[in-house]
Amino acid sequence: MTGDAERLARVALSVAAEPGDDRLLALVDRLGPELVHDQLRTEGALAPRFHGLEPARVLADAERAGLRFVAPGDEEWPRSLDDLGAVAPLQRRGGVPVGLWVRGPLRLDVLAGSVAVVGSRSATTYGADVAAGIASDVARAGRPVLSGGAFGIDQAAHRGALSGDGGTVAVLACGADRVYPEAHRRLIEHLAAEGAVVSETAPGGAPMRIRFLARNRLIAALATGTVVVEAAVRSGALNTANWAGRLNRHVMGVPGPVTSASSQGVHQLVRTGSATLVTSGPDVLEVVASAGEHLQAEPRGAERRRDRLSHVQLQVLDAVPVAAGAGAESIARAAGLAVSSVRATLGELGGLELVEPHGAGWRLAAPARE
Repeated sequence: MTGDAERLARVALSVAAEPGDDRLLALVDRLGPELVHDQLRTEGALAPRFHGLEPARVLADAERAGLRFVAPGDEEWPRSLDDLGAVAPLQRRGGVPVGLWVRGPLRLDVLAGSVAVVGSRSATTYGADVAAGIASDVARAGRPVLSGGAFGIDQAAHRGALSGDGGTVAVLACGADRVYPEAHRRLIEHLAAEGAVVSETAPGGAPMRIRFLARNRLIAALATGTVVVEAAVRSGALNTANWAGRLNRHVMGVPGPVTSASSQGVHQLVRTGSATLVTSGPDVLEVVASAGEHLQAEPRGAERRRDRLSHVQLQVLDAVPVAAGAGAESIARAAGLAVSSVRATLGELGGLELVEPHGAGWRLAAPARE
């Protein structure tokens, strides 16, 4: 359990520093939060931000707003986030967060095995339907679903998970006490009541582009695997997929129409081998499950009568005419087989109702003509 002095130092750093600041988080990892806090509040560019900052009051205000601060070392801390400390920064964002602000009853330590579903804000009906279906299947299998609470694929993923009666978490780029986008107020408030809303940004913090980049690494690190549904070549969802790959998490991509700009980024991931192609919830579950679990049967067409025939039977059947009957000698010449063998085989095929007598010979029966 994080000590009181360390917790207060982490809260102060969370408020004063920018989420995902790779240099600051590297210092925290090397020197510890208390020493870094003591140095930064008296010197450096961040010193003015510490003036008048009372972390104990910040914690009390957050608690009144229904938020809790979860820090490394707490029982609830999701240990998968610790992997961020071993991965190089990306766009100056990286490192293990000093802590997370959480609103909602779902504990973060149950996110082991969770699946992130992310993608375009400008989702097509196809993309939204596929995302919702995957999230529903994953949730029904008992795995929480993570996304970013945004328009498009994110919204579909959260709603799909809720329809599957499963837990779902929105990881935001603003404070966990805020709603962004405002149009999703009912959704975010529902998640805060039944699941969880999580942010590295301190309470009250506004959504900014750099905070979305920092947020993406959290989604990738928290989840066992990330599914990308519809992402253009410059989509933020590809940033999340990039983090997932660098963290050695499963990366999956849902294909779209080859002419769709909304799926070009996904197709590139699959083409380069950076993502596994998936088309459904069962596909996703097979990828993220332990060996031997959720195995998918290989798709096969409907079995036909011909599938059980021997090579000779197929050879004879192919030589039997469709309409007018032909004698065994004529069928034998067409099949390139001995007449005696053909006569015996015709009897076998007749018993299987694949050929029938017609006139003085044989022709295909109705089941063989279909």
